[in-house]
Amino acid sequence: MPHPATPPRRRRLLLAAALLALLAPAAAGCGRPGSPPAKGPRPGDLPHYRVATGFRLPASPTWTAAERRGRLVIGVKEDQPYLGERDPAGGTYRGFDIEIARMMAAALGFPPRAVEFRTIASANRETALQNGQIDLYVGTYTINAKRKQQVGFAGPYYLAGQSLLVRRDENGIHGPADLAGKRVCSAAGSTPYQRIRADYPKAVLVAYDTYSVCVDNLLTYQVDAVTTDDAILLGYAAKAPGELKLTGRPFSREPYGIGVRRGDTALRFALDDALAAAERNGTWRRAYRATLGLSGVPAPAPPPIDRYPAPR
Repeated sequence: MPHPATPPRRRRLLLAAALLALLAPAAAGCGRPGSPPAKGPRPGDLPHYRVATGFRLPASPTWTAAERRGRLVIGVKEDQPYLGERDPAGGTYRGFDIEIARMMAAALGFPPRAVEFRTIASANRETALQNGQIDLYVGTYTINAKRKQQVGFAGPYYLAGQSLLVRRDENGIHGPADLAGKRVCSAAGSTPYQRIRADYPKAVLVAYDTYSVCVDNLLTYQVDAVTTDDAILLGYAAKAPGELKLTGRPFSREPYGIGVRRGDTALRFALDDALAAAERNGTWRRAYRATLGLSGVPAPAPPPIDRYPAPR
């Protein structure tokens, strides 16, 4: 007769099931009893963005191409709770980054029906912008000097900080100094991955295309920690609070920007103007409260917008 499952294996199976519920919020509400409840913005709580009428930006080749095409294509993430998630049932996207993308599209004159979201992995963001596969990228995209050599950035619209996500029963990791010999997972090509490799070389790095795979490996004891920006990790921890927790304090500053093609300064400045207006009129704060604010962290003050000059 078959042997009963051992306690560690039972725990791994339960944790894997919890992750499936975490990553499929639309299905959680009708799943098995005990599954984590679906958490997400209620449609009535989301802001409505007034679409600019008669808007023109002929100096922007990206905007001109989008207008001729009849739609604006925006690269996003699809597996980051409260930031950028895709409903596996209906295919709709939601989260704070998605709301930023929608308010920017409206400011550029594109109504919701003329906006296409396209999932792009972290490692492919620069290529997708350079090749014209997408017009904008809004997906926890940290502004830094190296990336400015490849793409342009509007914003920033949010300031995050790198942190660590561990299992609830983990008591030996309190910050990056405790990562020596530990298996640490992050997204390939991401700033957090590069920082751990450079500053904490004794950590055993594991890379995947998405953070959801990292979290899967964390829940099933294949890695000891997941590292990325605290805004991303807060979403995962809030979806499975009995299994996951953030540990220690953030150990970096990660200003999130809107990626555009390098050299399209007209588009970048138009987006800066739209962000500034949304921050002044309260739209930015309402979008945060209905999405990332559901993680339990109150809306912070938006970071100052950096209108840096056109590249030479």
